[in-house]
Amino acid sequence: MDTKQTPPSMFHANPNLVGVNEVVCEEEEENEEKEEHVRPKATSTLADTIEKRHKKQNNRLRPSLPPPPTRSFGRQMSLETGLNQNSKGKGIDRMALPRSGRSFGGFDYNNIEGKKADFSIFRTKSTLSKQNSLLPLRKDHRDNQMESQRTYGSSEGMDESLNKSVPVGRYYAALRGPELDQVKDYEDILLPKDEKWPFLLRFPIGCFGICLGLSSQAVLWRALATSPATKFLHVSPFINIAIWLLATAAVCSVFVAYILKCIFYFEAVKREYFHPIRVNFFFAPWVVFMFLAIGAPPRFVSEPLHPAVWCAFMGPYFLLELKIYGQWLSGGKRRLCKVVNPSTHLSVVGNFVGAILAAKCGWLEAAKFLWSVGFAHYLVVFVTLYQRLPTSEALPKELHPVYSMFIAAPSAASIAWQTIYGEFDGLSRTCFFIALFLYISLVVRITFFTGFRFSLAWWSYTFPMTTASVATIKYAEHVPTIVSKGLALTLSFMSSTMVSLLFVSTLLHAFVWKTLFPNDLAIAITKKRLIKDRKPFKKAYDLKRWTKQALTKHTKDDFDAPNEAF
Repeated sequence: MDTKQTPPSMFHANPNLVGVNEVVCEEEEENEEKEEHVRPKATSTLADTIEKRHKKQNNRLRPSLPPPPTRSFGRQMSLETGLNQNSKGKGIDRMALPRSGRSFGGFDYNNIEGKKADFSIFRTKSTLSKQNSLLPLRKDHRDNQMESQRTYGSSEGMDESLNKSVPVGRYYAALRGPELDQVKDYEDILLPKDEKWPFLLRFPIGCFGICLGLSSQAVLWRALATSPATKFLHVSPFINIAIWLLATAAVCSVFVAYILKCIFYFEAVKREYFHPIRVNFFFAPWVVFMFLAIGAPPRFVSEPLHPAVWCAFMGPYFLLELKIYGQWLSGGKRRLCKVVNPSTHLSVVGNFVGAILAAKCGWLEAAKFLWSVGFAHYLVVFVTLYQRLPTSEALPKELHPVYSMFIAAPSAASIAWQTIYGEFDGLSRTCFFIALFLYISLVVRITFFTGFRFSLAWWSYTFPMTTASVATIKYAEHVPTIVSKGLALTLSFMSSTMVSLLFVSTLLHAFVWKTLFPNDLAIAITKKRLIKDRKPFKKAYDLKRWTKQALTKHTKDDFDAPNEAF
């Protein structure tokens, strides 16, 4: 009898692929032939022989249909997958790979691949992917979505982690380090740690600390070159010009790079804005521009400066100031006692720098206004940091180096008051002495600044030292003694040495070791902890006490029941 066979052209491309139906027929025939050889002829009856022949004919007549075009992988199987030919048809179905192709050796390939390549969750237009997720999905996409829900809990939780503001306490709970930029061991993040991220995602706003250090050095070296108190040093004005040009090039490069980050990865920028420490560095660009205007070489600019310079640099700072100070005043999750840390002084010191620039532009009333606003909020921040309310978040031990920020605000306030009123009077000296005492208290506790790895944020610690040096030079102008001049020279030497060391370290990390911009793990934390905390087991004595209390209560109820009956 003629039988319909599968066309050989179907398997011509891959000779290792055969039809599953043919494998089943061949296996059944081989097994039946073995049974005939093994079974004695005496025990076989005529009925059994007829039944076997009919069964063989039915198997031969069974057509091996070609697999459907869309599910060809489910109807074919590679012989290299370890198929056991002695197994029955049921075993073949169990060994077939699923159509989604996600399970290879126990690994969820699609999930791993998606996580490694999914940097688009921090892109500016990430909402488009959410809109597309509302469209009808294919079965494979549904499987991927269900797998991601099993991995992270639910897709809603992922959306909350990406788009909603992360609570302040979550940053302190999930991060550690001098700038809260290191993820704790038991925490998970949204991006892979072992893969190098795009440059803009690794570019933090703390890079403006480099510009703060260099621009403040331009102000210092201009004061050293033009002040009567340091005239004996014969400082060349070309040093001020060189540092000013270097600071200008640095701030332009960093500013352009961060603008590109805002364009392409605005979600990451929002994460940095919600960070309790990095939010203060959003004030840094405008402070740097004002430092450059104040420390500009006399050959390039002539005083008084044009008021448009002050408006261009102080305007964005003042708008951001209204937003941040409003959160402190109105309360809520981001009230001052919840977010305060030593780097908060960056949001205050800009008022004094703006007052200095306004005085140089001839707007004395605007300078007095900014000085008053800055001094009022400096007192609030200073008292809050000293008091440390019980309801506020505990300041990590690794944040001790940022205590140098305490020096910046009173030093800048002293310089601003002297610039506005033209003399180093009682109030200006009071602010200077406060800064000097805080400086000495930090120097004697030098261990606060040891034991931490290099970070770009260390640049921001040089700017308070430089501001204190400039204030000391102004004090030496009005009190020209050997002690005041020696103190001004010492503090200036310390700040310039620190800036030089950090500049060399930055160049080595950037061009030699190429470790200047590691993965910015701080922006990739989740809003809620992904790993569920296990409830601790109750101790033996707790169970014993609970059992004893239950028995005592039960005995008391049994004793009171007969009395209630009477």
